[in-house]
Amino acid sequence: MTIWQAILLGIVQGLTEFLPISSSAHLVLVPEALGWSFAPEQAFPFFVLVQWGTLLAVLAYFWSELLPIGRGMLASLFLRYEGVNEEGRLGWLLILATLPVIVFGFLLREHIRAAFNSPQATGYFLLVTAALLLIAEFAGRRQRHTVGKIGVVTALTVGFFQVLALLPGVSRSGATISGGMLRKLDRPAAARFSFLMAVPAMIAAGALELYELIQLPGSLAHLGPLLAGTLAAALVGYFSIRWLLNFIAHNSYRPFALYCSLVGLLAIWLA
Repeated sequence: MTIWQAILLGIVQGLTEFLPISSSAHLVLVPEALGWSFAPEQAFPFFVLVQWGTLLAVLAYFWSELLPIGRGMLASLFLRYEGVNEEGRLGWLLILATLPVIVFGFLLREHIRAAFNSPQATGYFLLVTAALLLIAEFAGRRQRHTVGKIGVVTALTVGFFQVLALLPGVSRSGATISGGMLRKLDRPAAARFSFLMAVPAMIAAGALELYELIQLPGSLAHLGPLLAGTLAAALVGYFSIRWLLNFIAHNSYRPFALYCSLVGLLAIWLA
């Protein structure tokens, strides 16, 4: 993988991680469309680790919320659950929501790797994302709650929806936002919880892949493209968050569902 290929894929990651159109699908389909071929032992770690770029975007955008959450979680270690402030409670709910994806990601890791080598499977999973977005759109017509109303059941529900996003083509933001809206969160609350969930999920996935990448012979040769792709993803991802939070406050998910359907069907047809 060259530096310029990595930068382009980093831009793709930054654009699509937070838009509900599946960054993993685009990281599979864009190289396929451009005729690029990467060794599996380099491609899969790159696809996972470049998400740290969008993790940096989340940290930069939500730092004013994440700092109180961190302080609240530290303070809660010396208190009963009932005495935890709202920020600390939200932090522990984010951790709880991340547990399902860590467990299933570890158990199904080899199957997930195999799915990343199949553009046809990615196309089918994009259709799953389109269906989830339409379900969320329907659910969005009901009475809504804010982030402060999130409880254990809602956090776990959104967490299990995040497990679906282990598959290339199922959007993490699309799946988790849909799960939140099915639990009666309003659009901004579901999106905010989804983006904050990205922090523990991406740290866990990236740490595992970084450890395995270091074990590979010649791993330092991959460092340049990885850093270039990560930086590109961080810059583009920051502005993607800002745009999407403003967009979903006033607009429907139907355009994203239509886009996922068209790209998914095209991928299946071409495959």
